[in-house]
Amino acid sequence: MSSLLRATGPFTQPNVRWYAWFTTLFNARFYYPILAILFLDLGLTLSQFVTLNAIWAVTIFLAEVPSGALADLIGRRKLLITAAGLMVLEMLVLLVAPKDAGLWLFGFCVVNRVLSGLAEAAASGADEALAFDSLEKEEDWDEVLETTFKLRSSAMVVAMVVGALVYDAGAIGLNMEFAHRLPIVFCFFQAIAAFLISLRFQEFNGGVKAAGFMAIFKQTWRAAKWVITTKVAILMVVGGLLIDGVVRNFATINSEYYRVIEIPTYTFGFIAAGSAILGVYLPRLSRYLVGAYTPLTNFVLIAGWSFLCLYALGQTWAYWGVLPGIGVMAGMSHLGFLMSRYLNGLADSHQRATVLSVKGLLFNIGYGTASLVFAGTVSLQKKEFEKTDDEALKWTLELQPWVFLAAFLIFLVVAKILRFPREIRKE
Repeated sequence: MSSLLRATGPFTQPNVRWYAWFTTLFNARFYYPILAILFLDLGLTLSQFVTLNAIWAVTIFLAEVPSGALADLIGRRKLLITAAGLMVLEMLVLLVAPKDAGLWLFGFCVVNRVLSGLAEAAASGADEALAFDSLEKEEDWDEVLETTFKLRSSAMVVAMVVGALVYDAGAIGLNMEFAHRLPIVFCFFQAIAAFLISLRFQEFNGGVKAAGFMAIFKQTWRAAKWVITTKVAILMVVGGLLIDGVVRNFATINSEYYRVIEIPTYTFGFIAAGSAILGVYLPRLSRYLVGAYTPLTNFVLIAGWSFLCLYALGQTWAYWGVLPGIGVMAGMSHLGFLMSRYLNGLADSHQRATVLSVKGLLFNIGYGTASLVFAGTVSLQKKEFEKTDDEALKWTLELQPWVFLAAFLIFLVVAKILRFPREIRKE
């Protein structure tokens, strides 16, 4: 991380430095360790929370690729400024949302999730594309990723501990109502900082002042066609989304899982911090694995790790069940490194942001599908077999790794038939 702080190596480029700080502020949010219970404690039901996740996913689905095309057409800087501005608004809406206000509260939360989805879509692809194109040598991207992941993980340690600690008012002697808003207040100021940084970016490849519907459609179609018809690209995306879907679904419901295995709420932040601490050291391992093994081998390794962690989660061990939870989150970080490394090296500059957005769109489809299947299975267990919430969650967690294993084995068969390339080259 010293190269970032000293502005040496690839970080002599201002865009690359600002990228590291921007993505850290945009992603290391104080409410992450208590995301589910934050909304539930505001007065929403579990069904409403699941609905909000679906609204968030649909928003990203609709905006992800057009925003990537806009980034390539009108410039990545404009999209990053928009993303940071939307983050400020989403935090403000959640900050003023009325507690226990029924449909009125749900309406505020819907607006929050829509703004959040639009912000995610606007930033997705644009930040990496701007930083990658600013490099003098493409091979420096490994160092940029390693340093950025370490910085983001370090920030996560602070955000996770502080966010969960202040939320659990009894642990620190604060008023409950006041304490439940503090993680949102911290995120609000963090969003303002991200917005100020976004103004410091310099557009690398210009871009037109405006882009009409047809220009956006053509750019989107070219990138989507490239991803679908480029064998190595589509195989990487499909393999990645199979892993990402189940891992991100767990990240969404992990606070409920921790309650089931009898973990006190005030420790959630320390658990998330444990995952983040691993993230400080994991990028070095990711960088080694990318250089030492083929892409398919790396996907098999991360899939095997994910299966073991999901299997252990399904046992719902009291207290000790926290370890596979941390392992799942570590796997998510490694997968992010792999996808960024491979796709940025494969895509052409003129459509890089759009390609990354297509990847993000497909990943969110995978995540949305995994979430709906998971929630539907839990609901089925409750209604048809009269299980309690905890019993239904435990049963679904126990089934999950085997469904994941079957899906990934099918992917491996297809990848072998299509002869997954041993190295990444532009086609």
